[in-house]
Amino acid sequence: MNRSSRGAASGHAGSVYGERLSRLVDGAVVWHREALPRARRARVLPDGCMDVIWTAGGLLVAGPDTRAHPVDDAPGAAYVGLRFAPGTGPRVLGVPAHELRDARVPLDALWPEGRVRELTERVAEAPDGARVLEELSAVRLRDAPVDPLSRAVAAGLRAGASVATVARTVALSERQLHRRSLIAFGYGPKTLARVLRLERALRMARAGVPAASVAAAAGYADQAHFSREVRELTGVRLSALLSDRSSDKGAKRETELPSGSRTMA
Repeated sequence: MNRSSRGAASGHAGSVYGERLSRLVDGAVVWHREALPRARRARVLPDGCMDVIWTAGGLLVAGPDTRAHPVDDAPGAAYVGLRFAPGTGPRVLGVPAHELRDARVPLDALWPEGRVRELTERVAEAPDGARVLEELSAVRLRDAPVDPLSRAVAAGLRAGASVATVARTVALSERQLHRRSLIAFGYGPKTLARVLRLERALRMARAGVPAASVAAAAGYADQAHFSREVRELTGVRLSALLSDRSSDKGAKRETELPSGSRTMA
C-alpha cells in the first residue's frame, strides 16, 4: 500500500478517508472510510496488497488486484480496514494469495463461521475496531512461518530491479520465483513489478510531476508506454485519475479506492 501513510486525512471524492501505519503489524496500514449519503461507483486500484475489511455486512477479504476493481458505494456506508503489505496477507489469512486474486470474499469463506461471527461482533462493539483486527493479525503473524523472501522480492521490484536480477538476489530460478510469488503476492513477479511501478508513477504524477518526467523516472520506455499501462491497469486515462482523487485504493477505489480499501468504497 509501499504501505507508508498516504495522509491521515486524505480526501476522496464522495467520501471521507483516513489512514495510519499499523502499530502492531509491520508494514500494514489501518484505514477508515465513510461514504457520502448518496450512491456512487468507486474504483479500487491494484497495489499488490490484501485487506481485511469491516462493514455493516460483516468482515470481507479483498484479494490482490491485477486491474482496477469497480465498487458500488452504498449511501452513507462506513468501512474500517487493515491493509497488509505485499506478501503479508497470506500469512495472516492462511491461504495462498493467488486463490484470492481479483476477488472479494467473506472472511467466513476462509475461516470457521463461528470464529468469524465472534470476531465481527468484537470489531463492531470495540471503540477502535481496527485495533481488534491489528491484534488478531499480529498474533497470527507470530505463529506463522517467517517469509523473508517475499519482502526482499517486493523491495527489489519496487526499486525497479528486473525479475532476473531479483531472482539472482534471492537465489531462485525465475520459474521458482514465479511459483513463490503466486503464493505470496497473488501473481507473478512481472505483474507485481507493473503494479508497483504504476503506484510509484501515480504518486509522482499526483504530486504534479509532468507525465513525461514521470515516465522517465519510473522506468517506462516513454510517455506513451506509461499512458498504456495506466489504461491497462486502471481502465481510465491518466487525466481521469488525476482529476478524480477518488481513485486511490483504501480498502483495493469513478472514485479511486483502497484494495478493498484505498478507497474501498
